[in-house]
Amino acid sequence: MTFLEWQEDGPIATVWMNRPPVNATDQQLYSELREFFSHVADYLPQARVVVLAGRGKHFCAGNELAEFQTMDPDNAPERLKLAREAFWAIYDSPFPVIAAVQGVAVGSGLAIAASCDLVVAAEGAQFATPEVNVGVLGGAKHLSRLVPQGMVRLMHYTGDLYPVEKLLPYGGIVDIVPQEQLLGAAQALARSIARHSPVTLELAKRSLNGIEYMDLKPGYEFEQGLTRELSGYEDSKEAVNAFLERRPPIYTGSRAWR
Repeated sequence: MTFLEWQEDGPIATVWMNRPPVNATDQQLYSELREFFSHVADYLPQARVVVLAGRGKHFCAGNELAEFQTMDPDNAPERLKLAREAFWAIYDSPFPVIAAVQGVAVGSGLAIAASCDLVVAAEGAQFATPEVNVGVLGGAKHLSRLVPQGMVRLMHYTGDLYPVEKLLPYGGIVDIVPQEQLLGAAQALARSIARHSPVTLELAKRSLNGIEYMDLKPGYEFEQGLTRELSGYEDSKEAVNAFLERRPPIYTGSRAWR
C-alpha cells in the first residue's frame, strides 16, 4: 500500500489515508481502499472495529481534479466503477467503520465518510458535494446518509462548504469534538462497540446494511433471519448467559450448531 497506513490496538484498528497534501483521491488510492476493505480481516486479523482517518490537515479534499480533465465518455465508466467499488468496500466491510473527520470531507471525501457506519468530526470540519463546481456529478446519494433531502439538494446545487455544526442536528454526525481529541474520541467509540462478540458485530453490520432501504415488514424479517443464523454460534448463548449471571462475557466466535 502506498497511500494507506494502519495499526491494531487489540480489537481496535486505525487506518489512515496518507496522500499529501490533502488526501485527494486518485485511481491508486481508490484501488488501495477497495483492496484493503475488501480483505480487511486479512489485513487486520485482531480487529473488530475500524477507525478511518486522514493524515495531515484534512480527512479528504475530494478527487484529484487532473483526472477530470482527461475524463471522457469512453474512459469514464472504468474510472467511475473503481471509485464506487472503493466506497462499496468500506460500506460492505464486515467490521463497523467509524470515520474521524478533520478539515474537509468533500466530494469523494464525503462519500468515503458517508460509506462508514458512523462519523465523528473535529470542530471546524467542513463538508461539501462540490461536483457541480468542476463539471461532474455524484455524492448526493452518499450525502443522503448524513442529512435529509432538502439539505442534500441545497449542498448539491450550491457546491458550497458547510460547517459540520450545521449538519449535526440532522443525526448523521455522531459528535463534534476539539481537533486534538478527534482520534481519541473515535477510538473510544470504537471500544464501546468492540466489547461485543465479533460474530455478532459482523451479523449486525450485515443486518443494518441489508435493512437500510427496506420497508418495515421485509426488513424485520431479514433481521430475524440473521437472528436464526446467530443462534448457531456459542457467542449468542454466552451473551445472554453472561448478562443473566452478571459477569463479563467471554466470546470465541465459535459455531455451536452445524
